[in-house]
Amino acid sequence: MKKVFLSLAAVAVLTVVSCKKADAPAEDAAAVVDSAAAVVDSAAAVVDSAATVVDSAAATATEAAEVATEAAKK
Repeated sequence: MKKVFLSLAAVAVLTVVSCKKADAPAEDAAAVVDSAAAVVDSAAAVVDSAATVVDSAAATATEAAEVATEAAKK
């Protein structure tokens, strides 16, 4: 899932950079690339935090299943 978000962010960066005016100064292009890199970094952080939430939810579900199994054995 992380690769999907990062791939979409990379496509968005390329689209933004390629659609800029050809006569724009190089400094503006560098600023666009820097801001796009910041967006990609924040998207990666969101994906990582979402993965952490999913992992903790899976751990909770596993514990609940173990408790239910033990209760069913009694």
